[in-house]
Amino acid sequence: MSRKSYHVIANINGGWNVKRVDAGRATRSFATQKEAIKYGRDISKSHATELVIHKRDGRFSSKESFGGAANPVRESK
Repeated sequence: MSRKSYHVIANINGGWNVKRVDAGRATRSFATQKEAIKYGRDISKSHATELVIHKRDGRFSSKESFGGAANPVRESK
C-alpha cells in the first residue's frame, strides 16, 4: 500500500494550502504558512503520514514523518 502524504504549498492567490498528495483540491487553506504547517502536522499525525513543506516558489523546504516510528524524523534542507 502506498503511503499518502500531505503538502504545505503556496496558493497562487496568496496564502497557503494543505493538500493530500493525490487530492484534486486543497484539504484546507490558510492566510499564513505557520497556520498551514500547524494544521498539516495535526492531520499528518492523526493519519500517520508525512508532511512535506514547500517554499513560496514551490521548492522543497522540509519533511516530517509521523508514520508510527518510535522516533519520528524531521528533515530539513
